[in-house]
Amino acid sequence: VQLQASGGGLVQPGGSLRLSCAASGSGASINTMGWYRQAPRKQRELVATITSGFRTRFADAVKGRFAISRDNRNNTVYLQMNSLKPEDTAVYYCGSGNRGGAVGQIDAWGQGTLVTVSS
Repeated sequence: VQLQASGGGLVQPGGSLRLSCAASGSGASINTMGWYRQAPRKQRELVATITSGFRTRFADAVKGRFAISRDNRNNTVYLQMNSLKPEDTAVYYCGSGNRGGAVGQIDAWGQGTLVTVSS
């Protein structure tokens, strides 16, 4: 499976961004797709995941601000990020897998897209 992410950039605090990630090379439906982030000198962490049955999970830090959605027909996942804060600054990675959504359960990673929240 290959994942292609897009949509990062520079945004002011309180602003919004939408990330997209398209998966290719999978002949079957992918169970879990999600977004993860890694800030400098920190470990990669789960941001939000969504299963093929549209069950979602969010990190406490983003609940109420971020939304995740997916198009199963095209194996594409989206992350709508609202009310962005400087602490959301990180490289965001798209991930997919069939064993679960934890970082250690992800089978394939996208290339990462930088999100910078700064005035």
